[in-house]
Amino acid sequence: MNARYKKFGDFRDLIVYKKAFKQGCEIFDLTLSFPKEEQYSLTSQIRRSTRSVCANLAEAYRKRNYLKHFLLKITDCLGENSETFVWLEFARQHTYIAEELFLQLCASNTEITKLLIYMYKNPSKFGVKE
Repeated sequence: MNARYKKFGDFRDLIVYKKAFKQGCEIFDLTLSFPKEEQYSLTSQIRRSTRSVCANLAEAYRKRNYLKHFLLKITDCLGENSETFVWLEFARQHTYIAEELFLQLCASNTEITKLLIYMYKNPSKFGVKE
């Protein structure tokens, strides 16, 4: 591995990755209690979107030799994170999630968004050649 990559570590070391992964695990656990009729809609969609944030972040970090690719994948992360928020709203609306937990997950979602925006606006701090 070249020295440039060692300096910036692994994507799993990123605060945003850790927070997104934690949120994905929390949402997975939450969806275990969703009604069976939601298995192929709400449950699978919210699980997919939360996991996609992490997967796209890993891709972005590996593509940091190319600014446009990095920014595209961070944009994908932002889109998936926004989608997660929408699914959380549906879960709350149908009372599959308590208001307090909804607010906690929304706060986490907002924090992840802010961190992703920071990455988007400051790619050089993450080893991206500009």
